[in-house]
Parts: sequence; C-alpha cells; structure tokens
Amino acid sequence: MISFVSGPVAALAPDTAVVEVGGIGMAVQCTPGTLATLRIGQHAKLATTLVVREESLTLYGFADDDERQVFELLQTASGVGPRLAQAMLAVHNPDALRRAVATGDEKALTAVPGIGKKGAQRLLLELKDRLGDPVGPGQGIGAPVTSGWRDQLHAALIGLGYATREADEAVTAVAPQAEAVLADGAQPQVGQLLRAALQSLNRAR
Repeated sequence: MISFVSGPVAALAPDTAVVEVGGIGMAVQCTPGTLATLRIGQHAKLATTLVVREESLTLYGFADDDERQVFELLQTASGVGPRLAQAMLAVHNPDALRRAVATGDEKALTAVPGIGKKGAQRLLLELKDRLGDPVGPGQGIGAPVTSGWRDQLHAALIGLGYATREADEAVTAVAPQAEAVLADGAQPQVGQLLRAALQSLNRAR
C-alpha cells in the first residue's frame, strides 16, 4: 500500500494532481479543496490510499491522515465506493461528516451528489458507530475560506494552469455566490467556489 506521496507537483487537473516521486509521475485523485492548496512546481505531501480493481489501480490523495481515515471508513457502509466517499469529502470536511452522522443530519448528506433521502437514512444508521465524534470546532461544509476568497480562488485557478484572464473571469462569475454567503454571515467555501468556477470556465470554452 502507498500511504503517502511526496515531491514536486508536476501537473494539476480539476480532479487530479500529478506528483513526481523518484522520477515517476504519480496521478492522485483529490477533492477540489485539496487541489486548491497545491501549486505546480511546489513540493507537496499527500496522504494516499490505493484502490485496486480488476481493471484499474487508482491512487486517492488527501490533505492529511484524518481525511484518508474517514475516506476509508465511509467505504465500510454498503453502497459507498471510493468515488462517492470522495464526493462526500468534497462537500464536507471530516468533522462536518462526523457531526452530520452524530446528529442524524439527513439534509447534510443529501447535499452530496449521488445521495438521496433513503441513501442518507441508511448511511446515518450504518456509520453511526464508525466515524466517531468530531475532533475539532469545525466550520461546517468543506474547507472554509478564512481570508480573502478572491485571492485564494484566483491562486487555485492559476495553480490549475488557467491564464490570468480566465481566472479573473471565473472569479467574477462566482462572485455573486460568494457575496450571498457572506451576506448570510457565513464564510464561502474554497471547494464549492472552485467547482463553480471550473464549471463557468468549461461553459465558456
């Protein structure tokens, strides 16, 4: 098992980072929130887990060991494969998932693409004694943008290889969404803003 990869980031895509390890480019599937912290050419260390299938070997990467552990625990529930587990972590950070399960928050789970009302009810039952209690204060869904969201989102898009003009346009496109969240007294989430920005760029092409 490959428990982590460490090395310079060679390439970034909307759902993948390529990390150079010993002259080999390791493609690692990551959530938008994790990808937003990476920059091409800069050193990165990602906790990883290798998912083996008959037709493929897929390496999933995480910001830390806690996120990887939750990813693996989620898959102990029936009907949850690696892609759905990663989608859950793309929408919720580990503590937000623990909190949702501990409080029976069905609505939080149905916010994840691919999880309906019945699926959420089943997951709440199956995961209740597996994820444990939240370990920190937490901020709810995803990784919160604690400083200027415009700068963080712009830097993430540049890190993904987009031109400055494209990054500027994408930031402008998602500004109403971010401002609406701020108006409600909450903090915009970097993963959600990045996904919306990438969708706007794809539509523009």
